[in-house]
Amino acid sequence: MQSRQALQMARDEGLDLVLVSPTAQPPVCKIIDYGKHKYLEGKQGKDKKSKQQEVKGIKISPRIAEHDLGFLVRNATRFLEEGHKVKVTCMFKAREITHPELGRRKLEMFADLVKEIAVVERTPSLDGRMMIMVLNPKPQTGNKKNAKAENKQDGSEAVQDLGNREDPATEVAQQPPVPAQESEPQASA
Repeated sequence: MQSRQALQMARDEGLDLVLVSPTAQPPVCKIIDYGKHKYLEGKQGKDKKSKQQEVKGIKISPRIAEHDLGFLVRNATRFLEEGHKVKVTCMFKAREITHPELGRRKLEMFADLVKEIAVVERTPSLDGRMMIMVLNPKPQTGNKKNAKAENKQDGSEAVQDLGNREDPATEVAQQPPVPAQESEPQASA
């Protein structure tokens, strides 16, 4: 079809004539809503960006307390479950750098605490006054259930009907009666 005819058809429908393949013989065009097309392209680009893995950072020191380390382990666990990498940095201050084995021990302890859900991608290595370790989330296996879905299913047990028209939650265990205590008559004054 001639380009003038195609352009007239596009105008009649209120759409745009877009050149798809200019090098083809004859050139190929489409009649589409160009604004909607650009919007959908941008939306697809954003979806691809969101699937990229982020690197989350956690900083510790060689003198970090057990409770503080546990708190940071919980944060790292959350990041790893979301699918992000975790970069754990041990910062050495002043003369702490003379004992890098203390920082290495803390980083190895950190890796040991998250070993169920993470793999050490980069072992602890000293870089100036920092010792850096990178953790990567373990690949998910198909037989594991989603924890949130599992929690929702657990609450449905009390709703089940036993067929005898009684709610299992209302049943109360019978306890033996408490023996009455003998009391002495009180003298009145």
